[in-house]
Amino acid sequence: MFLEELLAMPGGEALLKCMQCGTCSGSCPTSYQMDFSPRRLITMIKAGMKQEVLNSSAIWLCASCYSCSVRCPRGIEFTEIMYLLKSMAIKEGILPPKHDSSIFYQTFSEIVTETGRMNESKLITNYAMKTDYTRLWKQFAPLGMKLMRRGRIALFPAKIKNKAEFSALMKKALQGREA
Repeated sequence: MFLEELLAMPGGEALLKCMQCGTCSGSCPTSYQMDFSPRRLITMIKAGMKQEVLNSSAIWLCASCYSCSVRCPRGIEFTEIMYLLKSMAIKEGILPPKHDSSIFYQTFSEIVTETGRMNESKLITNYAMKTDYTRLWKQFAPLGMKLMRRGRIALFPAKIKNKAEFSALMKKALQGREA
């Protein structure tokens, strides 16, 4: 029934197009850190291995770079499948609340929903406040300051038009993923 759950979600029907060529796994810059490659995850989903998939570190290590989607010969947007899996895991409470990658995912989503844009300064600050604050500041503060001096990242996010409409749209989209 796991496959049917995903097929019922927007974008889930793409799973049926997979021919197991492995291009997604070969294209993924973080697959070497994953316990299961993207190709293996699709096989596990089709086999109904819900608990194993949702407990996998792979769904949280996806960098959302869309390399797998761009290179897939069948046009499967596997990054979207990963978003569905993350939402399912959060909804079912499978990961502990202090799991760093789930906190990063939630923090990222909150910032984009709130501001309409990603702001690296706010992301690292909010993420650091929710996790190991000291380690992150020691690790990223010098790099962050260097990037700010060179104009590569901004302290405050750029403004967008119709922010209220965008926030409502994002909330609706995120609810669809959590359904």
